[in-house]
Amino acid sequence: MKKSHRPVTKTKNPEPSQSDQDWVIWAAWADRITFEDIKKKTGKSESEVIKIMRKSLKPSSFKLWRKRAKTQSIKHRKKFELSRKEIKRKIKKSDYI
Repeated sequence: MKKSHRPVTKTKNPEPSQSDQDWVIWAAWADRITFEDIKKKTGKSESEVIKIMRKSLKPSSFKLWRKRAKTQSIKHRKKFELSRKEIKRKIKKSDYI
């Protein structure tokens, strides 16, 4: 077998297969994957994801994740879109200053 000259990128935490429950946990931790995206791909609602996370994680890890998911606007698509609009407005205003 001929070796490729192309470098192989290894990630610390590669994405699990979507059929696995680990994917839900992985997606819940990921910053750019919203609860709506998780619902679309797996059919699990936000409350079901929270139950999975509570059951699968240690209590301290669950508390950290919950705090992170509540405070970050990007886990909910509507909040994410509103925050992006605000950033764009601020950028436009700063261009004229």
